[in-house]
Amino acid sequence: MATAYVLINCQLGKEGCIIENLKHIDSVKEVHGTFGAYDVIAKIENDQKDKVRETVTWSIRKMEDVRSTLTLMGIEGQN
Repeated sequence: MATAYVLINCQLGKEGCIIENLKHIDSVKEVHGTFGAYDVIAKIENDQKDKVRETVTWSIRKMEDVRSTLTLMGIEGQN
């Protein structure tokens, strides 16, 4: 299972919309609003590493009001 954590910066006041939209993406397993340098963190899981990459690139990064992301890819077998 490929896992990634995506840290998301969004437009001010749009955190709730981003969180709600993320909940409707199949590979997104958890979403949390955060305080600090990033506004939202999302946990992405899929059996295929390419599907995780596609979710980040084509679903999350293309969302309206997402300004930037930082993706942390998990190392399989180190959990």
